[in-house]
Amino acid sequence: MSQRVLLIDDSPLQLRARKAVLCDAGFDVCIATTADGALALLRSGSVGNSIATVVTDHVMPGVSGAEFVKAIRKIRPQIPIIVITGLPGAESEYEGLHIEFRHKPFHPSDLIGLVRRSMSEAA
Repeated sequence: MSQRVLLIDDSPLQLRARKAVLCDAGFDVCIATTADGALALLRSGSVGNSIATVVTDHVMPGVSGAEFVKAIRKIRPQIPIIVITGLPGAESEYEGLHIEFRHKPFHPSDLIGLVRRSMSEAA
């Protein structure tokens, strides 16, 4: 089973921190800083098919988080998606989209556990 995670965040600091945490835990991590970049990776044949879990920020430039998740679902309907936000009340936007939702801040071990669980449940 693939251990590749697609990590999306427009904040370079958040992106580097989460990538380091996941790489240190043994995951192969692809990164994107925009929704369009992430969707291009998911569409890109062998790379897209090797991604086992998506971890994305809720606030993305140019697209709402829920619209972004809907676009992912058109490409990979069953892929586990974890949405992270610091905004209270954002979870309701994702109703019926079958995602895991987490509020910032949370401990790095929580992210690792959540990604591992999402991959094992999808297998």
